[in-house]
Amino acid sequence: MCDALVTARGLVKRFGRLTAVDGIDLEVRRGEAFGFLGPNGAGKSSTMRMIASVSPRTSGELRVLGMDPDRDGPRIRARLGVVPQQDNLDTELTVRQNLHVYGRYFGLLKPYVREKATELLAFAQLSERADDEVDRLSGGMKRRLTIARSLINDPELLLLDEPTTGLDPQARHLLWDRLVRLKHDGVTLIITSHYMDEAEQLCDRLVVMDRGHIAAEGSPAELIARYSTKEVVELRFPPGVDTTAMEARLAGLADRVEALPGRVLLYATDGETALAAAELRDVRPLSSLVRRSTLEDVYLRLTGRTLLD
Repeated sequence: MCDALVTARGLVKRFGRLTAVDGIDLEVRRGEAFGFLGPNGAGKSSTMRMIASVSPRTSGELRVLGMDPDRDGPRIRARLGVVPQQDNLDTELTVRQNLHVYGRYFGLLKPYVREKATELLAFAQLSERADDEVDRLSGGMKRRLTIARSLINDPELLLLDEPTTGLDPQARHLLWDRLVRLKHDGVTLIITSHYMDEAEQLCDRLVVMDRGHIAAEGSPAELIARYSTKEVVELRFPPGVDTTAMEARLAGLADRVEALPGRVLLYATDGETALAAAELRDVRPLSSLVRRSTLEDVYLRLTGRTLLD
């Protein structure tokens, strides 16, 4: 337990008659990257806000950095870094000034803040833009600045809510590199994300939340092994083809067969063997693809494919 920076037991958060978080247990260990996955309304953000000590729990136990957020909120927040889903930078200030002002919120001395800001600008690859106003930055640069700002107080625990939403692939990969460097430097990361490849790349362990509960927990590899298969065969069909009938025709060729509009998925240990068996049953798709199973397959199996508002 001494290596756990966050522990929760039976954690509950209610908003009136709505139960957003329904009795979850979790543990975030020092030095790891821990992820929360789940659809909108699953309880991810409510859990993150309780960990950030800005939203009181309804019931259950919660310890952050060994302290109780209800009693020690200011002390906890002083040792956290928070990257919100939406950038909230001061657009009328320069890049460097955003870091200076934020550092002063923590009561840090000006000489230290100036030195730390220079270090963080280099880390975020923004040194050449230090004296530009924030409005002149690209979306990826703003995101890197928001992460740099969250590190001004040398946090032990960094909370990142959808850190790469809306960024192009190049900006996403650059941010991933910055986050991996932070983890290697000993910063513990808690990340919410809708990008399954991001969770696979960054997270040592994660939980999948659904309707306020934890549906599954483990490393990405453990979850794939537990809830999916080694490979997936995707068979795509022309519009109008009854894929439900195709699913029945393909029954027994794989561990699991799933019919979707315009395609059928075969979850199998050996995708090529399953594909060859499908051809012997006179199944002729427009195209076929054999790929490895991913965290997205696990996510969709646990939370379903129906969009919930």
